[in-house]
Amino acid sequence: MNKEKILSNANKLLIMYNNGELGGEIMPEDANPNLEKSSLENYLYFTLPMALNYQRNSYKLWESALKTYNDSKTKFVFNPKSCLEKSFEEVQYALTKYKVALQKQKQTEIWISLCNTFMNLFDGDIRKLFDNFDNDVEKIRFFIQKENKNMFPYLSGTKICNYWLYVIYQYTDRIYKNIEQLTVAPDTHVCKATHKLGLIDDDEFNSSNVQLIVINRWKDLFENTNYKPIDIHTPLWLWSRNGFKEIK
Repeated sequence: MNKEKILSNANKLLIMYNNGELGGEIMPEDANPNLEKSSLENYLYFTLPMALNYQRNSYKLWESALKTYNDSKTKFVFNPKSCLEKSFEEVQYALTKYKVALQKQKQTEIWISLCNTFMNLFDGDIRKLFDNFDNDVEKIRFFIQKENKNMFPYLSGTKICNYWLYVIYQYTDRIYKNIEQLTVAPDTHVCKATHKLGLIDDDEFNSSNVQLIVINRWKDLFENTNYKPIDIHTPLWLWSRNGFKEIK
């Protein structure tokens, strides 16, 4: 592994991204109702669908979320209290009407479970999670991924948790104490791009631990540089999604 070459190529990717050469003018989460950034509604909008964001097209997920929010008959699913007052079948119908949920049983259960967690722990206000831990990325992640993993189905996953925290940072008014601790979110595209750059080898790419390996490699590579791991996430994602445009 030639770390200097990889770091140089990562730098070029960041420049290409900033110049608009990798695409990304419209990101999946841009499909949103433009709510007040600090509002509870905005935080919930960018939280609940995230738990269903696995093995699917992110653009279609957020398009579905926006349609669901804009429909007065299905909008209630974004309010934990209102959601829990409905029957399972009513929630299931609302989530599947515009295909926010693709697995109608399992994903409805996930959504309702998260609503229960938010009501029981934070009186329905997910902003309290960040406030309670002083906006410290590591403390928030430990609380979700280690201490209460079962209470945050899928949102506590290695990939989704990091990306959710990033989306909250991008689309709400939240400012983290230690943004440098926010890692890349190692989804399929990020893992493929990391492999393409040579930061992981073939065996590591095919390993069951590939997500943790990718997280640690980017953390190590950017140590003592001006970059934070999360800086490279979107450039990697777009580079892979758009067919690995030549780095120049």
